[in-house]
Amino acid sequence: MRRFSPLIRPAGRPPPVLSFWNLIEAHVLRALRTEHGVSVRDVRRALRYAEGELRVERLLLRQELCSHGGELFLERYGDLISLSASGQIAMKRLLQDHLKRVDWDEWQFPVRLYPFPTSEAITPDRPIAIDPTIAFGRPVLVKRGVTTEVIAERIDVGESVEELAADYDVEPADIEQAVVYERAG
Repeated sequence: MRRFSPLIRPAGRPPPVLSFWNLIEAHVLRALRTEHGVSVRDVRRALRYAEGELRVERLLLRQELCSHGGELFLERYGDLISLSASGQIAMKRLLQDHLKRVDWDEWQFPVRLYPFPTSEAITPDRPIAIDPTIAFGRPVLVKRGVTTEVIAERIDVGESVEELAADYDVEPADIEQAVVYERAG
């Protein structure tokens, strides 16, 4: 039986405890796998190369991480280093819809995640946020701080989208995305 080291290192153990940073890493890993077609083998190879050769810890938390055509790149000194091809310098390419949904502090640490309501609903809107300093890290409507769980519960007991939008002074689309996100989870 082969054993593999985890792609995401839990914050603590035993039992494994996951941190907000682990949530960001899982978000990025999921995006790399499902949206950008990067294989687990290539992610594992990129992590090893970044840590061993470039001295980059926690690659999945790096704002400079890029992907294109199933390959991983790290922006460094104005160039993109291919992490999928043993560090070969590549042409600069932009994409990063998923990393744009993470806010970073002045030390380049992730502080807030704006998840997509579902993997099929990739929109530029960012009405929902996960922030460890708001509502104990539960997903909330950004404009009001109310949890998506509370919104879904109110819909479940018969209140309308329009009533909730008026109560929270938000757009009906924000209420709908909160419910979709809550039900997708």
